[in-house]
Amino acid sequence: MIQNNIGRRKSRKVKVGKLFIGGDAPITIQSMTTTDTTDVKATIEQIHGLEEVGCDIVRVSAPTMEAAKALKEIKENISIPLVVDIHFDYRIALEAVKNVDKLRINPGNIGNPDKVQQVVKACKDFQVPMRIGVNLGSLERDLFDKYGYSSEAMVESAMRHVKILEELDFYDTIVSLKASDVPRMVKAYKLFAEKTDYPLHLGVTEAGSKLPGAIKSSMGMGMLLSEGIGDTLRVSLSEDPKEEVKVGKQILRSLGLRNDGVQVTSCPTCARTEIDVIKLVEQLENATEKIKKPVHVAIMGCAVNGPGESRKSDIGIVGAPGNHLLYKDGKIVKRINDDEIYEVLLKEINEKANES
Repeated sequence: MIQNNIGRRKSRKVKVGKLFIGGDAPITIQSMTTTDTTDVKATIEQIHGLEEVGCDIVRVSAPTMEAAKALKEIKENISIPLVVDIHFDYRIALEAVKNVDKLRINPGNIGNPDKVQQVVKACKDFQVPMRIGVNLGSLERDLFDKYGYSSEAMVESAMRHVKILEELDFYDTIVSLKASDVPRMVKAYKLFAEKTDYPLHLGVTEAGSKLPGAIKSSMGMGMLLSEGIGDTLRVSLSEDPKEEVKVGKQILRSLGLRNDGVQVTSCPTCARTEIDVIKLVEQLENATEKIKKPVHVAIMGCAVNGPGESRKSDIGIVGAPGNHLLYKDGKIVKRINDDEIYEVLLKEINEKANES
């Protein structure tokens, strides 16, 4: 497993349902449903699927009062913290806050001070924290006129919203400063991190489809996380939200910030390869995505780097002419043929995952 020597930025700890964000709490992975929130059955099913692949916190949108009223049944049928996304209408926020674990809202966008005060009071009464979410693409007009599309504008916007809440004695706040381009997003988070101790929700917004979005998200979040900045994250992809969770897990695992599930080390293949590494990796990753216990698997095509990688893994396979070497806990245990590799590896992985 990857060693982690990253020192985390000191941030305040905010309770979100049964979890915490910030402080010494583990960095959590979030995603957002794509269903119509008023379709309660479909929304619950999608949330269950996200939880199975490792989602820690889920967000739904409530653009209408009907959607806000649907949150009660959704909350009653899921086991991970529920966040609701509210824009502009404070009445929807007042309804939603009764049945969620966090509110994503920008207080400066929901009307006059009396409306903001009502929402803050409701959050205090129900012990619901808020996330202030600043996006580069939706800056306040005066800040855009002053700074243009810049990191500085994002930070000033975030500080403006934070100040509104602080003046109402509300500090259970998490902040995000998302942009669709990595350099401005990274700079914004760094600038804000120097000014406050609020926990930070990382994200590259509108990152794109699966591959480009995964790369942009990994670059942006990776730079920040490697410097200890970031307490929770959401990978935004134009994809099935399960893919967001999978990418988020890989980002954290690659930095040694998360150690769970089946982690595969595999070679890129070449003319020496004696097994179908590419197919085998895809099959095993799909078959084991719901496993929570850490299991390190090496799938190596030949004897050049294969033995070394397999010896430091829980389970390993090294391609060899004729038949192949199966490693377990760093030792060769037997030789296996081509037609049994997948079944044998899957059996070994499941046994390792079920060990007490």
